[in-house]
Amino acid sequence: MRRIAHALAVLLIATAPAAGQSGGAPGEKSAEEGLSLLEEGARIILRSMIGEVEPALKDLQDEMGRALAEMEPALRDLAAMIGDMRNYHAPEMLPNGDIIIRRKSPAERALPEPDGEIEI
Repeated sequence: MRRIAHALAVLLIATAPAAGQSGGAPGEKSAEEGLSLLEEGARIILRSMIGEVEPALKDLQDEMGRALAEMEPALRDLAAMIGDMRNYHAPEMLPNGDIIIRRKSPAERALPEPDGEIEI
């Protein structure tokens, strides 16, 4: 938060001289300068925010990598047990909150899917 406050202060300081130097009639040039100053201020704020968030994202990436490395054997076993997902119906939630996933019968597996093609 402190960095954002610093970035806003820099933006205000940068715009102050520009406002005082516009001695002529308001024209297209001063509007362009104002837009470029706003653009630069936005860049400063975004750089500041990225600088604050970057260490947390790196930590999250490291933690996720470790978690996935620990879960990998169990996920491989589960994938081997399940096999092809097309062998199952969509999950259903029962009135008591249980979720069941029914296996398709061999006859159901032989039928083409609604958006699939039929071989002739």
